Amino acid sequence: MLAAWRIRQVDRVLRAGGVIAYPTEAVWGLGCNPWKAEAVERLLMLKQRPVRKGLILIAGDIEQFDFLLWDLPEGQLAKLRLSWPGPNTWLVPHQDRLPAWITGEHDTVALRVTTHPLVRQLCAVSGPLVSTSANPGGRPPARSRLRIEQYFGGELDDVVNGPLGGQRNPSIIRDLRTDRIIRPA
Repeated sequence: MLAAWRIRQVDRVLRAGGVIAYPTEAVWGLGCNPWKAEAVERLLMLKQRPVRKGLILIAGDIEQFDFLLWDLPEGQLAKLRLSWPGPNTWLVPHQDRLPAWITGEHDTVALRVTTHPLVRQLCAVSGPLVSTSANPGGRPPARSRLRIEQYFGGELDDVVNGPLGGQRNPSIIRDLRTDRIIRPA
């Protein structure tokens, strides 16, 4: 857990459009405020990821995604409630409620409610965050602070120290409408 002053400090960085690295359940992540186009563009540049692929959003609890979920069929909402918080990322129809710099060329957005206590604490203050593995395209995801420094040097606005969450692999990604597995766990 982070001290309250440290959470406020990171929140200020995010609100100002900064890009951060932080530990997640399995690997280090890169994150930013999803509503700041310049921050997302910078994160994509650091990661060498095209905007068309879209990004994952994480939250500390399901209510932070209410603006996207309020009109889902009850069966789909029940699937989400049963799997969150947890290592389950779902592709959910976004109904044009998010900017294209988050959704890319897709009619869905990838959502996850995290179990990582530090990230939940940060989302409780900052709201949902962009979450993508901390690595340049084609390189393995960072599993240590040292690897973050090697990959990104001083290009990040903040690095939130903490342990990884103990998961061996990044979360499974499934399509909410079809249950099709996009990325196995």
